[in-house]
Amino acid sequence: MKFSHIGIPTSETKENEIYLDGAKLFVTDYKTCDYAIEFLRFEAYTPRPELLQTTAHVAFEVDDMTAALEGKDVIIPPFEAMPGVQVAFIVDNGAPVEFMQVTQEGQGGY
Repeated sequence: MKFSHIGIPTSETKENEIYLDGAKLFVTDYKTCDYAIEFLRFEAYTPRPELLQTTAHVAFEVDDMTAALEGKDVIIPPFEAMPGVQVAFIVDNGAPVEFMQVTQEGQGGY
């Protein structure tokens, strides 16, 4: 498991946001930030859990999503965030944690 980024919910529009229609949210690309920060701005009718909308999360790259999720409290099951990037969220001690599995053809980031 390797640290990837921190995600911070915001209500402010950020420069170069990318819209993720299925999630009903805008995100910034953490790879363009010197400090690996991703900002998330959710629409009113997002299907994402309230915890993710209100609490910062830490993200890690994992080699095996199935193994990483085993025995964990999964709040968002694995989905393809972009081609080659599978993402899932768990809750650990009350805090959201993101797992990302990037395939060889995946790019990571948004």
